[in-house]
Amino acid sequence: MATRDLVAGMMILLQTTIGVLGNFSLLYHYVFLYFTGYRLRPTDLIINNLIVANFSVLFSSGLSYTLASFGWYHHFNDFGCKFFLYVRGVGRGVSIGTTCLLSIIQAIIISPMNSRWAKLKHKAPKYIVPLIFLYWVLQMLINVVFLMYMSSNLSYKNITNIKRFGYCFAVRHDNMRDWLYAVLITSPDFLCFVLMLWASGSMVFILYRHKQRVQHIHRTHLFSQSSPESTATKTILLLVSTFVFLNTLSSIFHIILAILNNPNWFIWNTNSVLTLSFPTISPFLILIRDSRVSRLSFALIRSRKLPNIMRSM
Repeated sequence: MATRDLVAGMMILLQTTIGVLGNFSLLYHYVFLYFTGYRLRPTDLIINNLIVANFSVLFSSGLSYTLASFGWYHHFNDFGCKFFLYVRGVGRGVSIGTTCLLSIIQAIIISPMNSRWAKLKHKAPKYIVPLIFLYWVLQMLINVVFLMYMSSNLSYKNITNIKRFGYCFAVRHDNMRDWLYAVLITSPDFLCFVLMLWASGSMVFILYRHKQRVQHIHRTHLFSQSSPESTATKTILLLVSTFVFLNTLSSIFHIILAILNNPNWFIWNTNSVLTLSFPTISPFLILIRDSRVSRLSFALIRSRKLPNIMRSM
């Protein structure tokens, strides 16, 4: 095994482990909120769907990339090859769509009552579940190309016109078909990027106008703390900025993989790391920015200290 493959395998394994622990922590956080009586926000359902999408990417990509980096190709038959790439594609697409929906819903929720979005304030939460379901179906249909054209290296039969994707290969088609495939895969990503940037810009503008209107009120201690809407919006902006940066790079590498005849080691492994980056980082960003985490931590610490104080009296 080459040293570079060992280093790549260890990096991807570490990245996957951190991502799984982060998403489990975020899932535990929402389960704890539910059983302690906290009223869940409409955006919490979207974040829970993001956790599912993150797990899909982490388990499919993390496991397959790690095994491939360590040279354990014999674990991948045709079914395993198609399955891992299909689940990774669906999970990545849903992760992009979920983050897009998260930013749009948040922009609608914090919009003022005299805006054009005022009518959607109470209706928007009702559309969350249908939109999530439709996007899962859309991504399942788009990524069906992996089930149709990918095969395992174990079934390689001296085919000369092939394109290798690590532990899998596909029969090479003409350049026009490759470009059409690249457009098909990345067009929903591009649309989501545009919508997320629009929603983020709208939130920044709304908060700026609100800050200007109540600037004299914020000077008092009573209103010095951030509102839940402001805290949630900062969370969305942080998620969106991180997401756009990482997934723009990932989309660029997806296009390169689609149009190159034989992607080299660097492109394949860089794409692997970028694919895992957002599912690994996003749960920690949400946990850090969620004000309910700090309130719960303070309550737990206080509940533990109180019996100790009573015993020492």
